[in-house]
Amino acid sequence: MGEFWPVPDILGFLAGDWRVERSVRDLTGGARGHFEGTTVFGPLDGGGLLHEESGTFVWQGVPRPAGRTLRFLPGRLPGTADVTFADGRPFHGLDLRSGRHVTDHPCVADLYRGEFTVRDADHWRTRWRVRGPAKDLVLTTDYVREA
Repeated sequence: MGEFWPVPDILGFLAGDWRVERSVRDLTGGARGHFEGTTVFGPLDGGGLLHEESGTFVWQGVPRPAGRTLRFLPGRLPGTADVTFADGRPFHGLDLRSGRHVTDHPCVADLYRGEFTVRDADHWRTRWRVRGPAKDLVLTTDYVREA
């Protein structure tokens, strides 16, 4: 097996429950944060998956409830997805047929560069590098499929 695990159908792969751990590093000031929680990829009416993440984010020692909702819709090519925010705004495409995908998302003055990698049927990772006038961050998220 190679370095990455190919995923022929991203929506089929993601469906279900995942444990999530995310580290956040501020490269400018050195602050660190950590998120632990769950992500559920459940069916959406009309196709696709609703991504609902919830847990606790600890930033500079202060824990807070945190969550987000995204939509993973069937992409133009078989096996791929188009990811949108909960309100329908486009976020990024996702093609893990090779087991790895790199994408960009411009957000106002910031640029988010994401790298998605799949290790095996039960483990995948995202790494977002965020750069802008007021941000210099690295967010690394590990997903482990719930049994």
